[in-house]
Amino acid sequence: MEKHISGTTGLFTLLGSPVGHSGSPAMYNFSFKQQGLDYAYLAFDIKKDQMSEAIDALRLFKVRGSNVTMPCKSIAATLVDELSPAAEIVGAINVIVNDNGKLIGHITDGVGFVRNLKENGIDIVDKKLVVIGAGGAATALEVQCALDGARAITIFNRDDNFYANAENTQKKIKHAKPNVDINVYHLEDQNKLKTEINSADILVNATTVGMKPLDNQTLVDSSYLRADLVVADTVYNPLKTKLIEDAEALGCTVAPGKGMLLWQGDAAYKLFTGKICQQLNIKLMRLNRILISFVGGIVRWKHVLMGIR
Repeated sequence: MEKHISGTTGLFTLLGSPVGHSGSPAMYNFSFKQQGLDYAYLAFDIKKDQMSEAIDALRLFKVRGSNVTMPCKSIAATLVDELSPAAEIVGAINVIVNDNGKLIGHITDGVGFVRNLKENGIDIVDKKLVVIGAGGAATALEVQCALDGARAITIFNRDDNFYANAENTQKKIKHAKPNVDINVYHLEDQNKLKTEINSADILVNATTVGMKPLDNQTLVDSSYLRADLVVADTVYNPLKTKLIEDAEALGCTVAPGKGMLLWQGDAAYKLFTGKICQQLNIKLMRLNRILISFVGGIVRWKHVLMGIR
């Protein structure tokens, strides 16, 4: 069935730079078509210093919603009318919803992480997490876990420029959720890392270690793992990182990064349409028939959506 654009077609966008490689237009337009929704999704290459004008354009053209990607996530959070509780703490957004002229910013990365745990049988409530990393994904999942009832969060990061991010996240979470026990340590302190993992319920890698060209590496010695530990990763290519493979070998419950990726996309789709994205549903993931393949660095979303092989 051919897609027709009418005078009433609702517009959704992707804002950021670069966006030419993005699979989002294919994913959203395919889903809109499958569900009979009169919407269209377009990507616009927007630099950080153009974001104010882009937000004005969303208002002027009554765009129904937008995804926001790098490098515009933080600046976008300062330009919308309202922020979700998680986005307010994180200070960045990846989704904008136009609610009758009011632009509301959301961050769905953490939602996707928590949902991925849930679909793997793990409840975040009253759990202690050890999170390695202090970038955007780490911050989003730490904040969402705190909001959703985690008991304690321990952040480890190298003593680099991102360490200050971890300390800033600690302060924000303490202010918003004072009952959550949150601490920050240097990753170089391996004795502390081992001790904290030993008392944790969930271990999370929220760094790029495990992704190509670091796909044969892990930041956690396998001797630190134990069978009753839940091990999660934010890396989704490869589908199983070395950390996940090490954890599986020891009998740990694992939550690979592909689930987080798909569930955060599903959360964004639901914010936009009020519907579940059929192509990112739980049946496909449970059957493990979704493969994310890269051709020249491009995600082949058509294969992801259709659950090919």
